[in-house]
Amino acid sequence: MKRLLSLAVIASLLFAPAVNAAPQKISVKPMQLLTTVGTPDEVSGVVASGKSVIVFGSKAAKAYARAVDTAGKELWNLSLDQSVASIATAAAVDSVGDIWIAGATPLALGLIQPTPSATPLNPDNASVPPASTISNLQAVTIWKISAAGALLFTNTMPTSSVLFPTAITVDRNGASIVGIIGNERGNAGFFVNTDRAGVFGKMLQIGSVSTTADAVVRHTDGSFTVTGSSSEALGGKRLAGVTDGVLIKVSKTLKIANVVRSSVAKGKRVWNSASSTLLLGGEVVAAGKTETAITKFSSSFAPTWTYRFPSTGPAITVGSRYATFISTGATPQLNWNPKVPTPLILSFDSRGRIIAADSGPVGQREVMGALNSKELGVLVVTSSAESVSIFTLIPR
Repeated sequence: MKRLLSLAVIASLLFAPAVNAAPQKISVKPMQLLTTVGTPDEVSGVVASGKSVIVFGSKAAKAYARAVDTAGKELWNLSLDQSVASIATAAAVDSVGDIWIAGATPLALGLIQPTPSATPLNPDNASVPPASTISNLQAVTIWKISAAGALLFTNTMPTSSVLFPTAITVDRNGASIVGIIGNERGNAGFFVNTDRAGVFGKMLQIGSVSTTADAVVRHTDGSFTVTGSSSEALGGKRLAGVTDGVLIKVSKTLKIANVVRSSVAKGKRVWNSASSTLLLGGEVVAAGKTETAITKFSSSFAPTWTYRFPSTGPAITVGSRYATFISTGATPQLNWNPKVPTPLILSFDSRGRIIAADSGPVGQREVMGALNSKELGVLVVTSSAESVSIFTLIPR
């Protein structure tokens, strides 16, 4: 009996889980090239409508949008504006598949043009018209296009300075656009809504001399979250680093209700993307080191989990699950240590644990976008020196 008990104990020890063993590192899978869609100087970004990929940007100083299928075959091509110069810089797709594109166009003829800002705005290195016409891009513009490529409407809102829309989001009630607007002292962030017909409301300026608005979220209670960066006091909150990342709650009445700053001593922080679930992506630059920051925030702007990874800086987040950036170093949770900057997309579970990772090829220098399409799956948009490419994740 004692011998049987001893054997049972030994067997249980042999098959018991190694609770103190180090967790197994996750292998990184390569992404699959879907198609290439243009050159970096002509493409601002990509969205998906049904099974079509919508490419937008500026070509020959004119804003455009075009649709391609997953093999790269062009389905339609639309010139958005007939002005001397125009740019299309951000896009979103609504629940019925219509595409909303934000950009900037010149002031209408006959309007008095104030002195433009001294430095043209181009925070994302997007394609812009020749320098002689940049100073006239003082009207924020929205175009709505059907999934079939028909231009449904164009609306513009004149402003007093050169501007650069950085993001747009839409829901059943309309759209919200954020961006950067210049002035003689520097630049501020801006926020503006439209209704379902694209009619603009009042513009809210955020900051005055050193602030950007890089992403926006519309909430079901009618409020909004704007993220970006600031090197000045906002909403009674003082600057802590050289530049702080900021989360700004904007009320239904377009008042700044709350500001939360993310800071690093003697360094720079920026929140350059925000998903509908408040999964934020950004960059941290301090002490000669650049990292990507990925943080999940609650509705009250409390961080619930966070990571930092060595990178070239900015990150794009999607939903509550995905974040992508250009990785430059080892990640403890992964079998991963790139020798050169390489695109990496991470998948998280509901508690913020990394559960999967996929990478793009060497030579891709920037992550331009990421999206999760019902029909096409997760897409990652990157650019090399010569082309803009779309990658998809290989099913596991």
